[in-house]
Amino acid sequence: MIKHLSYTNILAAFAALLILDCSWLHLTRPADNTLGDALLAQHAQHRPASQDIVIVDIDQKSLTALMGELGNWVWPRSVYAEMLDGLNAQQPRAIVFDIMFNEPDSFRPDSDAAFREAAERHANAYFPSVLLADGHGPVLGTLPASLGLLPDGNAVRDVRAPLLLPVVLPQDAWRGGLINFSSEADGVGRHYLIDETVAPGWRLPSLPARVARDLGWAVPDARQLRLNWTGGHQHVSFSDLYLDFNREHRRRASDEFKNKIILIGTAAPGLQDLRATPLSSIYPGIGILATAFDNLQHGNWLRDAPPWLPALVSISLLALLWLGFYRGINTLWLGFALTGVSVVLVVGSYAALTRNVYWPVGSSLAWGWSYFLLSAMMAYLAEKLRREQAIQLFGRFLDRRVVKQLVESGQIDEAKRAETRQITILFSDIRGFTTLSETRPPEYIVNLLNHYFNRQVDIIFRHGGTLDKFIGDAIMAFWGAPVLDPDHARHAVAAAIEMSADLEAFKKELTDLEADFDIGIGVHTGKAVVGFIGSDAQLSYTVIGDTINLASRIEGTTKGISRVLVSEVTRAACRDEFEFIDHGSHSVKGREQAVQLFEPRHKAQEEGQ
Repeated sequence: MIKHLSYTNILAAFAALLILDCSWLHLTRPADNTLGDALLAQHAQHRPASQDIVIVDIDQKSLTALMGELGNWVWPRSVYAEMLDGLNAQQPRAIVFDIMFNEPDSFRPDSDAAFREAAERHANAYFPSVLLADGHGPVLGTLPASLGLLPDGNAVRDVRAPLLLPVVLPQDAWRGGLINFSSEADGVGRHYLIDETVAPGWRLPSLPARVARDLGWAVPDARQLRLNWTGGHQHVSFSDLYLDFNREHRRRASDEFKNKIILIGTAAPGLQDLRATPLSSIYPGIGILATAFDNLQHGNWLRDAPPWLPALVSISLLALLWLGFYRGINTLWLGFALTGVSVVLVVGSYAALTRNVYWPVGSSLAWGWSYFLLSAMMAYLAEKLRREQAIQLFGRFLDRRVVKQLVESGQIDEAKRAETRQITILFSDIRGFTTLSETRPPEYIVNLLNHYFNRQVDIIFRHGGTLDKFIGDAIMAFWGAPVLDPDHARHAVAAAIEMSADLEAFKKELTDLEADFDIGIGVHTGKAVVGFIGSDAQLSYTVIGDTINLASRIEGTTKGISRVLVSEVTRAACRDEFEFIDHGSHSVKGREQAVQLFEPRHKAQEEGQ
């Protein structure tokens, strides 16, 4: 599967998905909403609310404090008449109710009458309406101008709309608008209406938009605005005001609400006027209304960033990650870089909020991290496969018990090119093998060689050597590659001494062997080319150079002198690790100058231990 995948293929697939997501699927919108809501909530804590907007809150305290005088909820509407009179005496700019008055109180008609009279007296009072999802409702052409309906050239007078209107009040007092607050697909509300088309050709403003236009505030030419949340507006308990208005000597300031915009509503949990917002899943509706008023008053509602910006950031992230993986940059460093970019994007999105711009980056981060994780997994699997191949490959030459550690640590790599290194070569050959093979069946000879090779190769591996090849009955090994080994000469000589000693133990096992069985071992140190050499179809990890030829010639010189012989260069590289017996200079084939040869032995004190 990995063979058919590439970082480019993944990039192409992600780019196609991104285009579909932006135009149709919107799969990453939850990421935008989740991160955006978190940033909005954080931003709201540091954003002061308007001092001109005050919430008169029918809170739990009010319900409890006025129970004895007014009874249980719902209160008689004469209470609101008294509140209107008391508040208007302080000359507020507007008094806005967030309470529906769509049904007459059949048990207290006098109370309704008192409220109607108060509403007619105060032209700065506004009352809400609600657009239902279905139903018939009133004929729009018969509704009063005070409602604020906005017909266009296609408006039909006898069309109906499912509206809940403040029918308790006289029609001249129906000033107001809609308080519908719609949630998005995830159940969270983030926008507030400006104008809503209630029927073909007929628009009705929201309550904040109606008041804003009456007060001369700028209103966006759009169906809705994105709310720019604050830390919360000033709240005054309804019961505190009501009781103070009914005292002979009032305790509160007589100009407390002068030039203020007063919103009357409820935040009491039991009255169920709670909505899901970025700030809370149970945010009071009166607080949402206050936020809309605040935004319109100061013109600081959130403007959406250009729709192409998140897509541009997403594709840029994908392209940069592709480039990093394609060039083989370490996955860990790419992860750190992506983390840094993520922090920058989040900080940038938060900074945009301070400029009243909503720039969602959650989807961009989702695309970037998804590509990173998938590509990182592919890189991990590719690296795992490469290591397994390297372990399988080098296991032919090195001790498989240590190859895995060496590959994982990066000390050996099958991708490395051939290079010149200082190494030590060992040649070992069986003497009299031709005579031996003539006196025994082929099966016996094969079993004998396999047993012998197993013992000798184990010694080579134990001393960190690399098995190059078997050449008939000969063994070729070297030290210093692929693993760098500064003591390669010492390890090679130690292996040669042990191979010689092990031969004696091996010969004792051959009780039926009549022919002479001995070996010669030659060791030489020098420069050689090391690496994978061969054709594309067949590569071998081997060494080439004159150093190998000399090691082979030294092995051929051992007969009649010593089982193990090393060159002067090897002896010097071992320093004083061993004792060396000088066997003089010897002429070897292919060299004009004689070669000084030595027989290595463990030091006497070591032999005695």
